[in-house]
Amino acid sequence: MAAALLGCSPRYQPPLTVGTNTWIGYEPLYLARDLGYYEGANLRLVELASTTQTLDALRVGSLDLAGLTLDEALLLAQEGVPIAVIWVLNTSAGADALLAKPGITTLDALRGKRIGVEQTAVGGYMLNAALAQANLQVSDIRVVPLPLDEHWPAWQANAIDAVVTFDPVRQKILNAGGQMVFSSADIPGQIVDVLVARQSALECCRAHIERLIAGQQQALTYLREHPTPAWQHMAQRQGIAPQELGQALAGIDIPDARMNHTLLTQPDTGLAATAQYLATVMQASRLLPSPPNMADLIRADFAQKATP
Repeated sequence: MAAALLGCSPRYQPPLTVGTNTWIGYEPLYLARDLGYYEGANLRLVELASTTQTLDALRVGSLDLAGLTLDEALLLAQEGVPIAVIWVLNTSAGADALLAKPGITTLDALRGKRIGVEQTAVGGYMLNAALAQANLQVSDIRVVPLPLDEHWPAWQANAIDAVVTFDPVRQKILNAGGQMVFSSADIPGQIVDVLVARQSALECCRAHIERLIAGQQQALTYLREHPTPAWQHMAQRQGIAPQELGQALAGIDIPDARMNHTLLTQPDTGLAATAQYLATVMQASRLLPSPPNMADLIRADFAQKATP
C-alpha cells in the first residue's frame, strides 16, 4: 500500500492523498467526489479497511490527510507524528455502539463474555466507558482484538458475544438481532471525528486542502436539499439500503463551516476543551501516556477562511 500512496513533501506534486476507514461520517467526502465537486482538484480519496491501517499510513507518511477520531489524533500527536487537526467532520451521537448477542440486554450481563474491539483509541475508549457505566473492570470480560473488517465475520461465526463497532457494521448486526447495550449517545460529544493533515501537506498544498473542505461542505448542502438521491449514492458505497443509510446519519451530527469556526476558535468551550477532557479521561484509563500541546494540535485557520 505504501508504494501506491504517495506522501506530501515541499516538492510534492498532486494528487493529495486523503485516507479514511468506512465510517459513515466520512461519506460526505466521497459524495463530493461522486458529484464532481473535486473535478480537476487533484485529490485522491483512499478508503482503508480499518482504522489501524489509516493510523499506520499516517505514521509513515503514506497519507497526507485522514479522517480520525479526536482521541486517535491525540495519540498520534503524543507519539510525535507531525499532524494538525484542521476540521471537525462529525460528532457521533449513537452511531458507535457496543452490540451484544440476543439474550444479552444489559452491560452487567457482559461479565465473562467475549467482546470484540479494534485495538485503537476509540475502541478502547468506548469499551472503557461502557465498563465504567456498569462498574466492570477489563478483567471481568474477555477482550478479543478484532480489526474492523473482521467484526461482521466474527459475529456471524459466533466467535464473539459482543462487539464495539460502528456503521455500516452496526446496522448489519442490528438487522441480525444484535442488542445495543451502550452507544456514543451515552457519552455525548466525546466521540468526535476530525480531519487531520500532516505538516508537510500544510506547507505545500493549502489550496488543495481548502478545495477538499469546500467540496465536503457542498456535499452537505446537497445532502440537506436532496436527501433521497444522496442516501442512494452513499448507501451503494456502504453496502446497505438507502433507508438504513438515512437512519445511520441520524446517529451523527455534521457541523457546517460556521459551527466549525465556533468549535475551532473557542478554547474554553470548543474542540480544544473537548480534547483536553478526552486527554484527561484517556490518561486515567491508561490509553494516553501524556497529553499533547492542544495549541499546536488544533488549527482554526481553515475554518476562519471557510466561514462567510
